[in-house]
Amino acid sequence: MPEAGSPQRYVPALGREALTALYDPLIRFTVRERTFKERLLDQAALTAGQRVLDVGCGTGTLTIWAKEREPGIDIFGIDGDPEVLRRAAQKATEAGVQIDLREALADDLPFDDGSFDRVITSLVFHHLPTDVKQRSAAEIARVLKPAGELHVADWGPGDPLMRLAFLSTRLLDGFERTADNAHGRLPAIFEAAGLRDVRERSRLRTISGSMVLLSARR
Repeated sequence: MPEAGSPQRYVPALGREALTALYDPLIRFTVRERTFKERLLDQAALTAGQRVLDVGCGTGTLTIWAKEREPGIDIFGIDGDPEVLRRAAQKATEAGVQIDLREALADDLPFDDGSFDRVITSLVFHHLPTDVKQRSAAEIARVLKPAGELHVADWGPGDPLMRLAFLSTRLLDGFERTADNAHGRLPAIFEAAGLRDVRERSRLRTISGSMVLLSARR
């Protein structure tokens, strides 16, 4: 996952490069991946002719599912980790879909202003320090077209049981980085970046915490 301002330009999947091979099966079986990603795509309402960006695309699951669901979109995926991008490219080839994958960071997107109708992102923002979250949100706002939309799935606040379940993720990814998610501060970060109509659209209980789906508009 992308991160700026450190000697390592990104946070590897699961926090360590040695664990990258375990990422897909772990996510599949622990966080209701099919449910929340399908719900996120329902929410994004992709249509033919749109340009779509998946920020922090990782191994490409969401990017590929979006293209399979709506073949008429032009979809791009960025991630700072070349190994997960290699896996994403392999998965796209196996799925028979065309996606444009680029090595880049969420807070330094290699696209012109107003390039995309939709930006989607899942399980990325909780990896980032607050200042990188803020810069990433500003970059997303920059590359969205007027009235373009951001759709996010990531950890958020929950009831006491969900807060307890989220402790395992916070231990893995760091209490400081995950604090904005745990305290429900992502909407305020998006609003400060110039996005509007920021709202929670859905919430799912998982064994790793409360998965919250948000939307915002340029």
